[in-house]
Amino acid sequence: MATVSIRGLDEKVIARLKRQAQREGSSLNSLVVRMLQGESATKSAALPPKTFDDLDALAGTWSGQQVKAFERGTAAFTEVDPMLWK
Repeated sequence: MATVSIRGLDEKVIARLKRQAQREGSSLNSLVVRMLQGESATKSAALPPKTFDDLDALAGTWSGQQVKAFERGTAAFTEVDPMLWK
């Protein structure tokens, strides 16, 4: 993959590209690559940026030793203090 530098862009153009990338939830680089490859910017803008509110990406990434260490470290959270529940 090659690296390309583009010189001589007007500050207004750069600002517009940055705003568009931010609206699309992408980097400036990926926006420019899509534009240069001929992909429609409106096509990608129509899709909302992907947001995740779960931990699916972490599922299954711990070793058995890490799981045991976590369980030891959080064991106290499963105990109920009877003095607090009178």
